[in-house]
Amino acid sequence: MNKPIHCYHFTVQETHLDVFGHMNHAVYLELFEEARWDLITVGGYGLKKILQEKIGPVVLEASIVYKKELAAREKILINTYSGEMKNKLVMTLNQEMLKENGDFAATLKLSVGLFDMQKRKLLLPTDDWLSAIGMVLPVNYTALK
Repeated sequence: MNKPIHCYHFTVQETHLDVFGHMNHAVYLELFEEARWDLITVGGYGLKKILQEKIGPVVLEASIVYKKELAAREKILINTYSGEMKNKLVMTLNQEMLKENGDFAATLKLSVGLFDMQKRKLLLPTDDWLSAIGMVLPVNYTALK
């Protein structure tokens, strides 16, 4: 992959473990989301802006691959990569969760959009939204609008 647009460090907590003694599968998704919230907040598109404008991100599809188990107190790194425009309303984001030794714990591919919470529909991505997620637009993007 290209260079990540955002890196998020985390330590696995005991409350994230299941009865098998490793991190529960659903927690991977929660931590990936936590990293995305950090990304957009740092990028100027945090919860305050979302609530004010009533426009925010929505996940349309998620595909996760679990590769290695994680145990309590393991340090992980979540890298987020901008993807591509699938069409004028939907884009992809890719994330990887790495163990401290560099092994992949999980990878996630998302289809996301920008959602109008009042009209209940997807919107064309705004410049400030695209900037917050590090999206590089294709040269012909303006022709898609």
